[in-house]
Amino acid sequence: MTDMQQMSMGVWTLLLACATSFAGALIGLSCAARARLERGRQVAVLWTAGAAVAIGGVAIWLMHFIAMYGFAVDGSPVRYSVGLTVLSAVVSIGVVGLGLSLVTLRRSTGPRLLCAGALTGIGVAFMHYLGMAAVRFQGDIVYDPLLVALSLVVAVVAATAALWFTMVVRTTAARLGAGAAMAVAVTGMHYTGMAAVHVVMIPARSVPAAVDGFDLVFPVFLVSGLVIAGLQWALFTTGEPGATRRRPVAP
Repeated sequence: MTDMQQMSMGVWTLLLACATSFAGALIGLSCAARARLERGRQVAVLWTAGAAVAIGGVAIWLMHFIAMYGFAVDGSPVRYSVGLTVLSAVVSIGVVGLGLSLVTLRRSTGPRLLCAGALTGIGVAFMHYLGMAAVRFQGDIVYDPLLVALSLVVAVVAATAALWFTMVVRTTAARLGAGAAMAVAVTGMHYTGMAAVHVVMIPARSVPAAVDGFDLVFPVFLVSGLVIAGLQWALFTTGEPGATRRRPVAP
């Protein structure tokens, strides 16, 4: 086994990752709540898609790669496969969107909420390990299976709690709590998953030629900022529909 670091750039990577996850989750869960209030199904689908992008793309995917910016392996540069990195973003947004649609486009019930939380939590975990598959260095990664299983449990439980807050309680404080719960789900799952990581150096392996972490994260960070700003603008300018406009949800 080889020494590695999770915060080689300092604690700011952890703080920035948590703040990014909270912002994405808060906006995404607010979009999900709006989707349930919309009378028109097409508009509800658009709000659900916005929620999936904010949660899956920003709160989960971007948070992961900001945190990974602090990941370092002694004796080897760390790079990332662009193809797997992009695939992990697509998977994260798609799975989260599917989970959200169970409670935003249909009548919310206990079993559907549990299914939505499970799908969203699995999306968090699957994105994490697919993102880890994109890591390139002069060696291999091996995992502690017990900590991997624990990371999945953390993601599912916290994601379900966040969705419950969003669907059941509609106060500002509740939405802030839901955003915090989702941020805990993502960051807790990430660092639990990273605690399961061990690296094995293979000196004979060539230096990876993939993309550097900063070159990957910085442009996506800027784009994600624009996405969050756009969704926030939509939330503030369209006005929340009243109960009388509430659409009949599918059974």
